[in-house]
Amino acid sequence: MDKVHGDVQSHEDAPRPPIENPVLMNSPFFTDMSGLEYNAAIAFMERRKVRGGDPVFNQGDMGEEMFILLEGSLSAFRRQSDGTERRIFDVGLGHFFGEMSIIANDPRSATIRANVDSDVMVIRRADFYRIIFEFPMLGIKILNSIIALQNVWLNQSSRHLGDLMRWGETARRRAITDELTGLYNRRFLEDSVKDHFEHDPRGIRKAALLMLDLDKIHAINERHGRLAGDLIFRAVARILNAQTRSGDICARFAGDEFCVFLPDTDGISALDIAENIRDAISREEVVVPEKPNAVPRVPVFTRTSIGIATAPYHGRTPEHLITTADAALIRAKDLGRNRVEMAAEINA
Repeated sequence: MDKVHGDVQSHEDAPRPPIENPVLMNSPFFTDMSGLEYNAAIAFMERRKVRGGDPVFNQGDMGEEMFILLEGSLSAFRRQSDGTERRIFDVGLGHFFGEMSIIANDPRSATIRANVDSDVMVIRRADFYRIIFEFPMLGIKILNSIIALQNVWLNQSSRHLGDLMRWGETARRRAITDELTGLYNRRFLEDSVKDHFEHDPRGIRKAALLMLDLDKIHAINERHGRLAGDLIFRAVARILNAQTRSGDICARFAGDEFCVFLPDTDGISALDIAENIRDAISREEVVVPEKPNAVPRVPVFTRTSIGIATAPYHGRTPEHLITTADAALIRAKDLGRNRVEMAAEINA
């Protein structure tokens, strides 16, 4: 007569599976075992049926048994902090599980539940250790199988962790960079300027801010299409990276407006950098569609106007530095474009 242990139905009197059982013969649990050793290990196991939807064990239970899936389908679920369950993996035929709770004497880290009516082979804690101590050669092979499985799990966890780290790095980069150009975005630029002032409470550390606006880019877009503008923006990004130092912050500020934050830079050095950028952009030939969505390509050139503001001379706050650089940019455009202008306003 069947005995019921919790939610799992036991068949203690069920016949042992023959050695020819292909699932058990291919189980990693029996790796490198001879037929005699296989039969010896099977003698310590019982076959148990688990109804579909019932747990083999629940997360948090103390582990008194380990299992091998003989027939059916099982899945592992982990309870989240909000009380919901997340499916984390499926158990394959012949795979063994539950061994770490026996070895470490720890609660179950997940719930294993039957997706359909399933059969498992069960070995109890007492019998597991009996094999280890009374049949040491057989015990060594079982422990080696467990170690091999743990190495597989570690490798899978390592790859999963690597994927998470790469995902996190990608997410971080997306949060601080402009997708089109690869430059930093406006938020990162403004945070960098803010950090400069927060770490310089006496207002004596030098810095410069360049604000650039591409001249007549809207006319290029109308004639050649938006793809032309995108190609020009990418070209400008390459020039900014090439003309600045590793510690400088190059950002796409908005639309066709770019910024470069230059820590530890005075006005004279900032003027040199700005002129080099302006000159490089004016000489950059960008091949774009002749007309919107057209296949033929033609070269185009663009120009840029640049405004400069320096700290602490033109501003002792992030907002003031940015507004004075913007005012210098407006003056550069008003004076004919394709030129560099230093901010006129002095910090009060």
